[in-house]
Amino acid sequence: MLPSSPFLAPMKSSLNRNGFTYLMALMLVMVMGIMLGAVGQSWKTIMQREREEELIFRGRQIKEALTRWHKPNVARGGHVRTRLNDLQDLVQDPRTLTTKRHLRRLYTDPMTGKEWALTKDSVWGIIGVASTSQAKPLKAGGFPDDLLELSDKQRYSDWLFAYTTTGASQVGGTGGAGGSNVTGSGSVRRGTSGNRMGFQ
Repeated sequence: MLPSSPFLAPMKSSLNRNGFTYLMALMLVMVMGIMLGAVGQSWKTIMQREREEELIFRGRQIKEALTRWHKPNVARGGHVRTRLNDLQDLVQDPRTLTTKRHLRRLYTDPMTGKEWALTKDSVWGIIGVASTSQAKPLKAGGFPDDLLELSDKQRYSDWLFAYTTTGASQVGGTGGAGGSNVTGSGSVRRGTSGNRMGFQ
C-alpha cells in the first residue's frame, strides 16, 4: 500500500483512471464482439435465404425443361419421348436440326456451387435433379402448387425437382442424395451429375 502523501495523490488518481479505462475498453470489446456475432449470423441467414430462393427458381426451370422433354407435344411437331442421358441436351435438343431449347442455360446447384444429384429412370434416363446440400432448409412451407411436395423436408437434398407422370414412374421428394421414392412402373436411381455445368 502506498503511503499517504500529497505527492502520491496524483499517481493514485492516475492508476484509478487507467484501471477504469481498461475495464471500459474491455467491456466495449465484448459488446462489439457480441454485436458482430449477431450481425454475422444475420448475414449468414440472409445469404442462405437468397440461395434457397435461387434453388427454387433453378429447380423449377429444370423441372419444366424435363417435362417438355419427357412430355413432347407430338401433335405440334414435337419428337416422341426419348431417353435423356445428359442435361446439356435440354439446352440444345439434339433431336432436331434447328435450335430448340428446353432450358435457357445449365445451372449449378446454388447451395453448393457444384453439380446436381440426378434422379434417373432405368428406361427414360434423367427425370429429376436435387441439391447435394445436407443443410436444413429455412423454408418449410408456402411453396407454389407444383412444389408442395417440398414442404417440411429436413435437408435441401430432399428437395427433388422432377418430371412426374400418372401411371408411370412417379418420383417423390424424399430420399436425399442417395435414393428416391418411386410409385408405379419403372425403376429410378439417383446419383451425382456426370456432366460439367460451367454456369454459376
